[in-house]
Amino acid sequence: MKYWLALILALQCALSSYAAEAPLLAEDPVVEQRMIAISEELRCLVCQNESLAGSRADLALDLRRELRTLIKANKTDAEIMEYMVSRYGDFVRYRPPVKPVTWLLWFGPFLLLIGAIFMLVRMVRRNQRSADAPALDAAQRKKAQSLLKDSETPS
Repeated sequence: MKYWLALILALQCALSSYAAEAPLLAEDPVVEQRMIAISEELRCLVCQNESLAGSRADLALDLRRELRTLIKANKTDAEIMEYMVSRYGDFVRYRPPVKPVTWLLWFGPFLLLIGAIFMLVRMVRRNQRSADAPALDAAQRKKAQSLLKDSETPS
């Protein structure tokens, strides 16, 4: 037990010696704030489910560096978004604009949901129709009653 405790303490000391304070990301905090606000609206092209601001992928780091360059070049937020969309397409935006090219992206999930509900209703109705017991004619009823009588008599 003492051996493991000593090993854990030694590893902790060794690892803490490598820890360093994070470098300043931008010289100007205003540029950094604006870059974060813009990158929250953009999708990481590698991760695809993370914003550009939250991603640690190498491409995301490069794109954030490029955003800082554009901000320092006094580009407006709209110009920066237009530049990113022209390079990477509407997919780069978390909320792409509603236009004919993106209709499937916006309305596709609703269409799938409506289709699934329609199919579910059809299946339930079909199962209800097939579950209804058909009427027995006289011969079938007589045979069923004879089978019931046979099963009621003790063997």
